Amino acid sequence: MDRLRPRQRPVFSGFTKAEIEKMEKLFMESRELLQSKEFCQKLARNFSSSSGRAGKPIVKWNEVQNWFTTRQQESKVKVPSVTNTYKDESGLPQTCLLNDGDQSSQILKAEASCLWKSMYPVANFFFCFLGLVSKVGEKVSDLSELEFEAKSSTDGAWYDVDMFLSHRVTSSGETEVRVRFVGFGAEEDEWVNVKKAVRGRSIPFEHSECCKVMVGGLVLCLQERRDQSIYYDAHVLEIERKTHDIRGCRCLFFIRYDHDSSEETVRLRRLCRILG
Repeated sequence: MDRLRPRQRPVFSGFTKAEIEKMEKLFMESRELLQSKEFCQKLARNFSSSSGRAGKPIVKWNEVQNWFTTRQQESKVKVPSVTNTYKDESGLPQTCLLNDGDQSSQILKAEASCLWKSMYPVANFFFCFLGLVSKVGEKVSDLSELEFEAKSSTDGAWYDVDMFLSHRVTSSGETEVRVRFVGFGAEEDEWVNVKKAVRGRSIPFEHSECCKVMVGGLVLCLQERRDQSIYYDAHVLEIERKTHDIRGCRCLFFIRYDHDSSEETVRLRRLCRILG
């Protein structure tokens, strides 16, 4: 399975859940100026500079404009609202990642919402495990605001989760979920262990947070090679603290990757804080 992640990916792979939620909110609040070039440019810059887009291609203003245009066309199609059907029942995400505008896409959204509803018990289980809720059975206020990453059994790397498709319990009693990775198709879907291979999406360290990286600590590190850049778990072996300058943190971190025990020195921009 080809999981190469180029250092700079020129192909736009779609908006994140948070970005779609933001645009949906703007669309519902006011439809004026949403398709203007100036507004779309400002929103695209905001998305591209957010921590949630780390490791993803930048958002272009015309992609934002196309989304609003498509959404406007969708609003004219008389299709029952799946969002309203499930909103009060289960607190499920009100927006799916499908955003191609026609009636068939609305049907697919309905199917996706049903999948989310069936997934809620197991999703709530690992939300509890990750510390996102205090006990099993407690509802999460807004699943659309939560982002996850999963560890691929193919290469041991961590990838952002697009959506959870299904769940099952193995003969050993362990829970697994079938995930779709951001930027990959259905042929790359995988069954992963909830406890061992699913967690909240890691957050890139800010320049002012280098003091939070400690020797012996576990981090998610972007392993850069000539033909690929992939995120792996790593442990920090040594830290060379340096004075920050206009460019930000200049400290050096000597790390060892968990998957192959290789070692290298990296800067803070390649490190992410693991949640949980």
